[in-house]
Amino acid sequence: MQKFDAIRPFYDTEVNEAIRASLNHPMMKAIMDFTFPDVDDEVWKEQLRRTHSIRDFQCNFIYQAVQKVLEKSSEGLTTSGFEKLHKNTSYLFISNHRDIILDTSLLNTCLFEHGLVMTASAIGDNLVKRDFMNTLAKLNRNFLVQRGLSPRELLQSSKLMAEYIGQLLLRENRSVWIAQREGRTKDGNDATHSGVLKMLGMGSDEKNLMDYFKKLKIVPVSISYEYDPTDALKMPQLMAEAKAETYVKEKNEDFITLLSGIIGQKKRIHIHVGDVLDTELDVIAQENDNTNKQVQALAQAIDDSILQSYKLWPTNYIAYDLLNKTDKYKGHYTEDEKSLFERRLEMKIDVTNDFMVESFLNMYANPVVNKSKYENAI
Repeated sequence: MQKFDAIRPFYDTEVNEAIRASLNHPMMKAIMDFTFPDVDDEVWKEQLRRTHSIRDFQCNFIYQAVQKVLEKSSEGLTTSGFEKLHKNTSYLFISNHRDIILDTSLLNTCLFEHGLVMTASAIGDNLVKRDFMNTLAKLNRNFLVQRGLSPRELLQSSKLMAEYIGQLLLRENRSVWIAQREGRTKDGNDATHSGVLKMLGMGSDEKNLMDYFKKLKIVPVSISYEYDPTDALKMPQLMAEAKAETYVKEKNEDFITLLSGIIGQKKRIHIHVGDVLDTELDVIAQENDNTNKQVQALAQAIDDSILQSYKLWPTNYIAYDLLNKTDKYKGHYTEDEKSLFERRLEMKIDVTNDFMVESFLNMYANPVVNKSKYENAI
């Protein structure tokens, strides 16, 4: 399908050549040294030379790299909900978005361990401007979301991506991961942007949009990190937005954020996959004859699943209590945990700046606020 060549990952027939071309790149060596610290270069190079498919690359190298990341920068990954998914079945996973690379890498790790279909995953083309990063993304079954387009180009790009996602899910039996919004959540308020759903809907040939979404088998995903390794890095953008200023990224900012997310301390991590949205879509179709209202109702259904299933950590409750000068949730954390969080706050940001302190605390406290809106969710 040549029409997708600008955005698609490698075909398996292209994998070996791409790997061989990247074999001696310093970043490949850095990844392999991190993943296999006690293995001679020639051993992993020979293994890579014998790799001829994305699945082999993911299972033998990326899966191992993710295990190393978890070992070095977390206190473990827990999961829930995966047992409800069916093997050999493709799903459209729509998740909250906290980390550029790890959200999807960790989901794929869980899918692999549960014997489920792994995903093709959306990634912004701003993150793969370097040739090696582009190659690595395509080896890891990422497809490109084109950024910075004119309105006309954006329309064309969105239609192409919608068609490609439909092709993957409905014809190739390949699961897909996409974030609920463009860019990571900066303030802890996880909300599905209707623009993402409208883009997905562009691939529909159904009379009723909800019938098409039923075919895609949407599964909302809640990803929760006890510590956000990029929390302090989000501050400059939040400050600019508060002053109604246009935020301009530094030259290597995306790359630094990407790296910090991978190697920064996360403590505990939890991933919950919700139920496939099905009967909810029938109700939405019955109650709304207007497409825009249907899309808004679907966004709300995804949000309801993500927020209710979001795993709250001591850090979230501590931040809420500090922000609101209360001890409402003191039963959810220890004094040691509170001291540790306060120390992190002092180390990460300028605590004499009230706005920064408030923004930092909100980032952790907002999931508590959002989850508390659902009866018996906390």
